[in-house]
Amino acid sequence: MTSRKAVARSSEPCRNQGEQLKDEVYRQMFRLEESRPGAEVGLALALARAWVDSDSKPESSEERDWLKKVSPICLQMIEAALKVGVATIPCAKGQSC
Repeated sequence: MTSRKAVARSSEPCRNQGEQLKDEVYRQMFRLEESRPGAEVGLALALARAWVDSDSKPESSEERDWLKKVSPICLQMIEAALKVGVATIPCAKGQSC
């Protein structure tokens, strides 16, 4: 067996929870644009998590402003995916979809 070299950690501080949630919303938006299965649910959940997180912080005006801008876009994307049939909704066994 060969020994592994230790990876040096960046001196940059860890991203805060709000930044991570913002990144997740953007990733889910891209997944939905690529018509990935389940992306509409992933985007809805990421958006809900971001709103819950922003409500739990007293100083979240920047995050709330961003959410107010991106939420209508996300909702339009989700609704469009559901209309076009990109959304994957599992069918019960023996049922046709």
